Amino acid sequence: MLRGLTTGEKDERLLVGPESFDDAGIVDLRGVEGLPADTNVALVQTVDYFPPVVDDPYFYGAIAAANSLSDVYAMGGKPLSALNLAGIPRDFPKEWTAEVFRGGFEKMREARCMVAGGHTVASNEALFGFAVTGIVDRRRVAANSGAKLGDRLYLTKSLGMGTLTTAGKRQKLSWKELEPAARQMATLNSLAADAMNAVRAHAATDITGFGLVGHARNIAAASAVTLRLELARMPLFERAHELASAGFLSGGAKRGRKGLAEDVSIRAGLDETLVNLAFDAETSGGLLIAVSAENAPALERELAARSQLVCALGEVLPRAERLIELV
Repeated sequence: MLRGLTTGEKDERLLVGPESFDDAGIVDLRGVEGLPADTNVALVQTVDYFPPVVDDPYFYGAIAAANSLSDVYAMGGKPLSALNLAGIPRDFPKEWTAEVFRGGFEKMREARCMVAGGHTVASNEALFGFAVTGIVDRRRVAANSGAKLGDRLYLTKSLGMGTLTTAGKRQKLSWKELEPAARQMATLNSLAADAMNAVRAHAATDITGFGLVGHARNIAAASAVTLRLELARMPLFERAHELASAGFLSGGAKRGRKGLAEDVSIRAGLDETLVNLAFDAETSGGLLIAVSAENAPALERELAARSQLVCALGEVLPRAERLIELV
């Protein structure tokens, strides 16, 4: 959408922009408005909002907030302040509206991120999210373009949210069965980001709407490498495989598999359900982290010390014909 509006002139203050499909933009603050010319503090900016992914209004707000914050964590940054974005249908019950906002604002407080204001409009369907501003040390930005040959790939949350929420919308999954997934979606990626910062990870992204393959593809393209993902190692939520086999995949799974076909090689004989789950759209998923083989054991220790999932999922290879290899 933006291609026709860009001038082709890159502003030198924009350290990370939309060209690399990164999770957030990074703005250089050196010498800005009297700041020191040698400061290493940079600005991280992102925005995200979406319609309900679960029926519970409190969890909807909390998940939307965690998802918005995640883009800052994926860059190695810390959230500082946020502006709320909300679209509320005129016939939306007031108590539901209050719970959506309560869930979102409580999650922001948990992240120590100030809500400085926002904007609400009347809409045909509920929409909720935040524009988040954070800070990051410009020397350790975990951009998509940072992956290096030989890096190991780690994932910090289970997959299958798209399938579970789709089954929930079709009333094939009770709230009791879906609640553990909702709690994971509402869990901040702050501790996982702390772990990757402690070992100076080379690159990272959070797994959201483009699914595991889609977001991994962005790292591969920006870094001019190929990522090999071992599907048997994918951490799946309980019942995700069963429900995906029964056809409860998100709409994003089919679109992603079709749209990314030329970028992905799929080894013959792989479990077709696992392949589909690798393309399945996620909501507020974990971080996919690229770290040197030398520092991989340290990352595992740092993640475990913070009670985060430790899943070695693959490795970074020299650029091949395809950006992603599923094996």
